[in-house]
Amino acid sequence: MCRVELARMSAALRAPLNIVLAFAASLALVACTGGGLSGNDFLSSQPAATPQSTGAIGQGQVKVGLILPLGAPGNAGVTAQSMRNAAELALSEFNNPDIQLLVKDDGGSAQGAQQAAQQLLEEGAEIILGPLFAHSVAPVGQLARARGIPVIAFSTDSNVAAAGVYLLSFLPESDVERLIGYAAQQGKRAYAAAIPDNAYGTVVEAAFKQAIGRRGGRIVALERYTADRNQIQAVIRSLAQAAGGADAIFIPDTADTVPLVVQTLAANGVDTRRIQMLGSGLWEDPQIFSAPVLEGAWYAGPDSTGFRNFSARYRARYNQDPVRTATLVYDAVALVAALTKTQGQRRFSAEVLTTTSGFNGIDGLFRFRRDGINQRGLAVMKVSPTGGQVISPAPRSFAGSGT
Repeated sequence: MCRVELARMSAALRAPLNIVLAFAASLALVACTGGGLSGNDFLSSQPAATPQSTGAIGQGQVKVGLILPLGAPGNAGVTAQSMRNAAELALSEFNNPDIQLLVKDDGGSAQGAQQAAQQLLEEGAEIILGPLFAHSVAPVGQLARARGIPVIAFSTDSNVAAAGVYLLSFLPESDVERLIGYAAQQGKRAYAAAIPDNAYGTVVEAAFKQAIGRRGGRIVALERYTADRNQIQAVIRSLAQAAGGADAIFIPDTADTVPLVVQTLAANGVDTRRIQMLGSGLWEDPQIFSAPVLEGAWYAGPDSTGFRNFSARYRARYNQDPVRTATLVYDAVALVAALTKTQGQRRFSAEVLTTTSGFNGIDGLFRFRRDGINQRGLAVMKVSPTGGQVISPAPRSFAGSGT
C-alpha cells in the first residue's frame, strides 16, 4: 500500500510539507491528452448545460469542494475526467484522510461554476478546489471570499489570482523566468524570439521581455506568427535575417509548430547549433524529443521525478494515461488532506496556505503567494532523443519570502 510521508510543521511553518508519495523516483514525462504544461486555459471549451453534482468521494468530516468541467465537450471534458480520477487516486493513496470531496460539474461555463460554488458553500465546503478555466475563477472566488472560504484553482491565467484565490497550475511566467535566468547565467545576453500570435503567446512575450530586462539582456528580434503554416515560414524568414547577432532564440510553442520554425530558421542561414534554441513547458512532448533539429535545445518545467510513477499508478487503476494537468488535482487533494491531518482548525487559513517554505508535490516544490500566484521549483532540461535531460536541477527549497 502506498505511503504518504508528512513532514511535521512547526508553529512558524519553517519546513515544507511533503505531500509526495515516498516512493516517487526519477521519471520522464509521457505524452498525454489535453495539452502541455502551460495550456489548460487554451483548451477548446463551449459552455454546457446547468452544472450537475457528480457525487462525493470519501467519507471524512471535512467537506472539500471540487469544481471541474466534466460535462464540457472535447478536450475540456476529457481533461476534467482525468483530473477527477486523480482526485480519487489521491484519496485512495492517502492514509485515512478525514475529508469528503464534493464534486460538481460546471459544464465549462462561468455561470455553471458560480452555481457549483453556491451549492458547495450551502453544503458546507471549507475550501474549494477548481475551477479549471480563467473565466470561471472570478465568479467562484467572489462567492467564496464573501464567506471566508479559500479557493485553489487550476487556471494558468495569473490575472485571475487574488488574495484567497490561489492558482495551483503551471504558469507560463514561471517557465520563462527560470529559463531566461539560467540562460543569462550561461552568458546569453542577446535574444531573438518567434512567438505564436495567441493568448498564450501574449502572456509569454510579456514575461520574456521582463525576464530579459531584469538581467540586463537585449532583444535583437521578435516576431509573432499565426497558425497558418505559409505565414509562419514568411515570418521566420524575416526573423532569420535579424537574428544573426542573437545568442539564443526563444520559441514557446507546441510540438506541432516548433520543428517547422527551427527548420525554417536553419534553411535561412541561422546556425541552430551555434545559437541556443529555447522553449517553454509546452516542449515536454515526444514529438519535440524525436526532432533532430531540436536536440540540445533548452526548456524549463517541473522536474520529471514524480510524473512517470504517478502515471504508472494512474494507468494501473484506470487503464489509460492521465492528462498532464491531472497532477494538479492530485497535489491539491493531497495538500488538503495533509493540512487537515496536521493543522487542526487553522488548516486552510491564509497563514498556512501561504507558508514561505511551501509544499512538496508530485511536480516538486511549490508555494502560494499572498496575491494568489504560485511559485514553483522548476528544472531546466535539454532536449534529447530519450526525453528531457536535467541540466539545472530544480531547487530543494525556496529562497526569500516570495512576496
